[in-house]
Amino acid sequence: MNVKPLADRILVKPLEAEEKTKGGIIIPDNAKEKPQKGEVVAVGPGKIADNGQKITMELKKGDTVLYGKYSGTEVTVDGQDYLIVKESDVLAVI
Repeated sequence: MNVKPLADRILVKPLEAEEKTKGGIIIPDNAKEKPQKGEVVAVGPGKIADNGQKITMELKKGDTVLYGKYSGTEVTVDGQDYLIVKESDVLAVI
């Protein structure tokens, strides 16, 4: 894969949505919620501040993160779905 995020963006591979509820009820495809958890696949070099200083990224490749439900831009690369998200849109590292 030749995707390299720019600035403070990261490339996330969304984890699969749950197939069943905790009670064992199977969720149909049209009722599944959009995943909010994923694995960081690539990280940009970091943002340049107004004073010209480079702000390094806190996230790294391999981190599992939680992000906002409607955050980022969906892209497909080599038949795989990914999400390009700004580092500030990541809510937590798991």
